[in-house]
Amino acid sequence: MHTLLTSEVIDRAVAAALAEDAPWGDLTSAVFIPEGTQTTARLVAREPGVFAGGAVLASAFTQCGAGLDVRVLCAEGQTFEPDAVLATVAGDARAILRGERIALNFVQRLSGIATQTARFVAAVEGTGARIADTRKTTPGLRAFERHAVRCGGGSNHRYSLSDAVLAKDNHLAVLLATGLTLEEAIRTARQRLGHTTHLEVEVDTLAQIEPVLAGGADTIMLDNFSLADLRRGVELIAGRAQVEASGGVSLDSVRAIAETGVDLISVGALTHAVRSLDLGLDVGEMVQPHRRSAEDLARA
Repeated sequence: MHTLLTSEVIDRAVAAALAEDAPWGDLTSAVFIPEGTQTTARLVAREPGVFAGGAVLASAFTQCGAGLDVRVLCAEGQTFEPDAVLATVAGDARAILRGERIALNFVQRLSGIATQTARFVAAVEGTGARIADTRKTTPGLRAFERHAVRCGGGSNHRYSLSDAVLAKDNHLAVLLATGLTLEEAIRTARQRLGHTTHLEVEVDTLAQIEPVLAGGADTIMLDNFSLADLRRGVELIAGRAQVEASGGVSLDSVRAIAETGVDLISVGALTHAVRSLDLGLDVGEMVQPHRRSAEDLARA
């Protein structure tokens, strides 16, 4: 699976999260857990879902303790049921407890995104429409959340402002105020682009479609169109560009939108309004390397 979620990106974000969570160490474990205590823990599902974030979970624990044995038992994009054991970790108890919250925060959110994406993908099955994310991601975590969308069977939109052109209503308003027509504005932009760069234009009326096509758009986004206007827009475009539907898409409405014949449906809610899945870390029996006195524990 192609992804921008590299090990370097994962380790950097996890290190920042761990530093935020325990800037001077884990005080609770330091006073409660004897040094050298060993334990095991299992990542257990409390509800059904689609898994994402195994490498992130592993990074959270291994950055807390080099000797921890972390085993991810569920593949990215794999579905699971309640009570499924998704991963295990064994080793130093203090290290496991320090990494617990950060590991859970990441994997719960990413699995929540993957699970919600899978629901949208299932809802449009057989229509030919693809489900895509948007740039409405958590700042600093776009690569993580985009990866989770892929795990759920969705597609990624442009990653950033730098890798494709998407002229939206505000861009067009600025250009049209200079006296250019819509067709002229898009043709001018097209001439400035390299031949491999994709050009997408957002429209909010059917009347804008022909000028946008004449200007050379590769994709036309029909923003907040009614179902009737979506169908009419697909007819007008007639295969001359890809058709994307966007705006207010929900699980209740996505099937009907897909059935209008659009090629792509972008859903901001995949990342900006998702609920983290309920996953828990269940700690097993703790084993101390040797019995300690109260004085030893006080010094630990």
